Amino acid sequence: MDSGTPPDSKAATWLARLKALHLGDGLRSLVPYAAAGLLLLALQRSPVNETLNLLLYDLITSLRPAPPGTDKPITIIGIDESDLATYGFPIDDRVLCEAIDRLSAGGAVAIGLDIYRDQGVGPDQACLRERFRTNPRLVSIFNVAEAIGPVPGTPADRQGFNDLVLDTDGVLRRDLVHVAGQDEATVSLALRLLEVGKGQRSLRQRLEKGSEPGPWLEPASGGYDQLDAAGYQQMLSFHQLGSFHLWNLQDVLGRRPIPADQIRGHIVLIGSTAPSLRDLFPVPQTRSTLGASQLLVPGVEIHAHRLAALMDRSVAGDPRRLRTLPGWVERVAEVVAVVLGIVLGEAFLLLRRSVLVVGLVASLMVGGAVLLLYNFVWVGLSLPLTGFIAMAGAGWVRRGASSQKQRQQIERLLGQTTSPAVARQLWNQRDGLLSDGRFEGRQLPVTVLMSDTCSFTSVSERLSPGELLDWLNRGMALFVPAITRRGGMVNKFTGDGLLAVFGAPLSSGEEADAKAAIDAALAIQRAVDSLNEELQKEGLPAMGLRIGVHSGAVLAGSMGSSERLEYAVIGDAVNCAARLESLDKQRQTNLCRVLVSSSTLDLLPKGLPLEWLDWGELNVKGRTEPLRIWELRGGLRRDSALESARATGP
Repeated sequence: MDSGTPPDSKAATWLARLKALHLGDGLRSLVPYAAAGLLLLALQRSPVNETLNLLLYDLITSLRPAPPGTDKPITIIGIDESDLATYGFPIDDRVLCEAIDRLSAGGAVAIGLDIYRDQGVGPDQACLRERFRTNPRLVSIFNVAEAIGPVPGTPADRQGFNDLVLDTDGVLRRDLVHVAGQDEATVSLALRLLEVGKGQRSLRQRLEKGSEPGPWLEPASGGYDQLDAAGYQQMLSFHQLGSFHLWNLQDVLGRRPIPADQIRGHIVLIGSTAPSLRDLFPVPQTRSTLGASQLLVPGVEIHAHRLAALMDRSVAGDPRRLRTLPGWVERVAEVVAVVLGIVLGEAFLLLRRSVLVVGLVASLMVGGAVLLLYNFVWVGLSLPLTGFIAMAGAGWVRRGASSQKQRQQIERLLGQTTSPAVARQLWNQRDGLLSDGRFEGRQLPVTVLMSDTCSFTSVSERLSPGELLDWLNRGMALFVPAITRRGGMVNKFTGDGLLAVFGAPLSSGEEADAKAAIDAALAIQRAVDSLNEELQKEGLPAMGLRIGVHSGAVLAGSMGSSERLEYAVIGDAVNCAARLESLDKQRQTNLCRVLVSSSTLDLLPKGLPLEWLDWGELNVKGRTEPLRIWELRGGLRRDSALESARATGP
């Protein structure tokens, strides 16, 4: 009954359904990539991203060789535990005044007191204030964050703030060199010591004008994500930890003489090194088990490293100045890594090869980032590497899901028995074989082997149904492997027989397919002989077999509907093989008769040790032209029949 819907409307409806199906498949294929994108977004907004980059930075910094602090004119007078035991705590101003006088007399070009003295200690507090007011070599610290002032009376041009910038994990990696636009007093301690001791005021002038070249840190520099990069900040280039000239307060006051060349012309820092005073900081080298053995670095030594880094900055082309790429460059690198991950995850036919290439590229990315960092160029690695691996992994997941679907299609469409080798080839070439979940119809040159069991009806009358099926399966258990192990495919079982194809859906070449079919027929002949010996011992009926083999073209492809599809082979070659199998059934002198047409015989290589019986040209049902037919009698001896067959064949 007609529903009244026009044919064009029905076609449009089915077309729309097909498009929707493809659209659904396309959207499902994007799910792994969407998940990978969400993972990247979560990582970008998570502190884990920056933590991973900083861990790599700390590791390479601890492994990279650093110059000794003794190559710089910097000396540290560390107030250690023995000084506290001798002079008490807090240190009296009079003791500090005496130490400053001796250092000034020894020729120190600048003396920075890294001790808070906004309030005096002891009965003679005026001495320290007087010296800081009048001695042009003295620099007093103050702290902006804690609102601690300098030694009272210290001129503005000899004050320096000692505030240090720590990362969120509490590690000191950066140096705040300067904050432009402040008053004369607001200058970092390291920069002030450089100005007082070396007279180098040009650096601050360039900083104020914004003409001092970087690299200065930005919010997304190197491995940082959202850094508070206020002012002029740089990654601190450390010298060897604990390598600066170091003496204590008792040495200055005469316990043991300090070599004159370690005071004269040097910038001297006086500060606490005693662990009990807790003026200690973690640095990259102390974060790694491969780094220095000491756990924390005294603040006064931190200032020495800062000062040494500024001295290096004054040297043109300082190779130890850590460089970072602009934020936009790192974003581009992340996009490139993501695209590369997608390409390499999808590009290779074999998943194993894709995994190997992705692993190699990921190793190169890590090695390249490590090499750059070792050479003072810091590139954020966490996001590009994760993006690369995540997108490649998403491709693998998508391909796995697609492969599973295609595997199911192949199993559904090609349920016939094939050898493992053929199955692997089918799987590897699935993209070229399958189209919209079907095997496309193709005309293929094949060799067909058709078999049937002799006297099956009479045997079935002697055996029960269960015994009959077991009897038949014992034969099939031998015949099927003989075919599949030689690259053939059992296309279907025809009750008590089978149809096998050599060359579809994959071919090894017409000659190779023909030889494989003959080899399979010989193997079946031998299997029939051995099987019947067992059946005779068990008192069961003998099993006879007729086989027809013919080579020619067939139409191969998926046939059926959406409810049931199968891989079918149809054509004259199939019909001829069937006619050969059933030809003149009374003319059978052995348990397994094999008739082969000349079309197959002509494809066989010369010199095969086979025994043939020429049946001549015979007409077969459904064919106008006769077939030249040969009976394969076995492969036990070499015979000249094959050569004579070639000479006399059509």
